[in-house]
Amino acid sequence: MFRSEAVSCGESIYTQMTLILLLKGGGTIDLEPYLTQSSTAEPTLAPMAVERTTTTRAATSVGLVAALEEEQADQIDLSCFWGNLRHDDRDNARDCWKLSDVNNFRVRSKHFCYDKTKIPAGKHLMDLVAVDWFKDTKRMDHVTRHQSCAAQVASEKGLFSLIFNLQVPGSTHYSMVFYFVTRQLAMGSLLQRFVDGDDEFRNSRLKLIPSVPKGSWIVRQSVGSTPCSLGKAVDCNYIRSPKYLEIDVDIGSSTVANGVLGLVIAVITTLVVDMAFLVQANTADELPERLIGAVGVSHIELKSAVVPKLEPEIS
Repeated sequence: MFRSEAVSCGESIYTQMTLILLLKGGGTIDLEPYLTQSSTAEPTLAPMAVERTTTTRAATSVGLVAALEEEQADQIDLSCFWGNLRHDDRDNARDCWKLSDVNNFRVRSKHFCYDKTKIPAGKHLMDLVAVDWFKDTKRMDHVTRHQSCAAQVASEKGLFSLIFNLQVPGSTHYSMVFYFVTRQLAMGSLLQRFVDGDDEFRNSRLKLIPSVPKGSWIVRQSVGSTPCSLGKAVDCNYIRSPKYLEIDVDIGSSTVANGVLGLVIAVITTLVVDMAFLVQANTADELPERLIGAVGVSHIELKSAVVPKLEPEIS
């Protein structure tokens, strides 16, 4: 049997329950009582605890605001950059470039040296600010000579640019030019070492990860999604200035690359092609890999390319 009685504790009311055993032949034994809470009153914090909680929340809020303000201050105003190929991130957009989802690309993880694992790429190192689509009767080298191009605008604003000029040979030569911008290169970083390194080092580390999310099966199989050592597969020419590094990628210098390119150009208006650029990380202190940036081009029209006005080379 049980015996119960009400017990108060502060603002809470508890019921004390005692189990009583009836002994054969008479007598009882009370077992250890236990409490059950019957009040709905909520416990309150002591004044000191309330003060500490309020202070902690306020400090956290200030920290979040400061971090947000710092991130916003570090963001680059993209409205001042332009290229002749328009930017449109809609799924059904045509003859344009768009920002690719960097997590669709897999890069070497922090532990790649030990277990060969790869991870989604995560945040890129530089911002893609503009794309130019050029054509001419000859190959177009050093396209940052183009008047008022994004790299020149970035230089005027004290920013650093990395430019990829993908050169497509043919009876008409084409160049698709990607302009990536950052405020400054982190000293000692792999990217800074690549930018300031010699051509041998650059060629050994420059990588491209391709993908064709929309297109014919033949093209998707031919292009694949395996990272390519761009500096080893084709000829790359590097033009370094205080405020930029331009990389002219001569796709026609490789028979294999030129063959794949022929397939792509033949059906380019039906394709969506994604590309990610990065510097290969080889040692534990360089890992994990980080993308320079990624871009997608959608249903490109050859006729939309324009002839650039390049300023004369300064000898």
